[in-house]
Amino acid sequence: MDGQLLLANGTAIPATIEAVRDAIRDSEPFWLDLSALDADALTLLVDDFKVHPLALEDVQKFGQRPKLETYDQYVHLVMHGAKDDATGTIEVHAFYSEAYLITVHRDPLHVFDQVRTHASVVRQHGQASGIFLLYRVVDALVDGFFPVLDRFDDEIDSLEDKILENPTEEQLGMLFEMKRSLVNFRKVVTPERDVFAGIAAGALELPGMTDDANRYYRDIYDHLIRISDLVDSYRDLLTGAVDTHLSVVSNRLNVVMKQLAIIATIFLPLSWLTGFFGQNFAVLVSHIQSTWVFWTAGIGLELAAAASLFVLFKKRQWL
Repeated sequence: MDGQLLLANGTAIPATIEAVRDAIRDSEPFWLDLSALDADALTLLVDDFKVHPLALEDVQKFGQRPKLETYDQYVHLVMHGAKDDATGTIEVHAFYSEAYLITVHRDPLHVFDQVRTHASVVRQHGQASGIFLLYRVVDALVDGFFPVLDRFDDEIDSLEDKILENPTEEQLGMLFEMKRSLVNFRKVVTPERDVFAGIAAGALELPGMTDDANRYYRDIYDHLIRISDLVDSYRDLLTGAVDTHLSVVSNRLNVVMKQLAIIATIFLPLSWLTGFFGQNFAVLVSHIQSTWVFWTAGIGLELAAAASLFVLFKKRQWL
C-alpha cells in the first residue's frame, strides 16, 4: 500500500494495514494519505472504514467534479488542486469523520508534505481535532492555485509585450493553451466555491464542526472567491491578448497590402504608356527621330507620371 499515515502525535509512518488498524484501535484522530488505490487499500476502505459502494466507485474511477456527499459516519469530499506546471488539476478524494481523515489521489502532492510537518504545530496550539486537519489539507489544495495564477499573470504580460513587438504563430498557440488551462480551472473552482459556500452557511454539515472551525472554512471560501475572480480576469486578459495579436497581424498585413497597392498604382500608368506607344503603328513612333525626343517624351513622360503619383500619395498621407 503506497501512502503515509499521520498519527495523532504528529508522527508520520508508512501506511500498512496493521498500522492503520492499530490507529483505529487507538481512538485518536489520524490521517491516512493514499497515493494509489491497490488491493490492500480497497480492503481497508471496505472492511474497516465501511465506505459506501457509490463513494467507492467514485474513488476508483476518478474524473469527478468537486462535491460533498454525506453518509452515516463520514462525508465524502472531492477536491481539486492545481498542478505545478499549470497543465491541469489534481483530483483528491477525502473521507472524513471525527475519528479519521483519508485522502486518495493519483498524482504526487508536495503540498501535503508541508501539511504533515505543520500538523504537530497545529496540535501544540490546541487544534488537534480532525476538523482542523481537514482544513489544513483543503487549504493547501486551494492555496496551490495562487502561485500558478501568479505565473499566468507574468506570462500574459510578457506575451503582450512580445506580441506588440513581433507577433508569431507560436505566441497564439501559447495563448490558446493558457486559455484552455483557465477553463479547466474554472470547471473545478466554481463547484468548490459552491461547496464551501454551503459549509460556511451551514447548509452542508461536517462532523465536528464548531464556531471557531467555521471561521477557518469561511476563509477557504474567501480564497475560492478570489481564485474564481482571478480566473475570470485572466480569461478576459487572454481574450484581449488574442484580439491584440490578431489586430497587430491584421495591421501589418494592411501595411504590406498598402505598399503593394502603391507600387502597383505607380506602375499602372507606366504600363499603359509603354503599352500604348509600343504598338506597332508608324503614326505612333514616326516622330521619334532623335535621342532627345526619346529621353524627354519617352522616359521623361514616365518619370513625370511616377512623380505626380508620389506627390499625390504624400499629400493624402498614404506614404
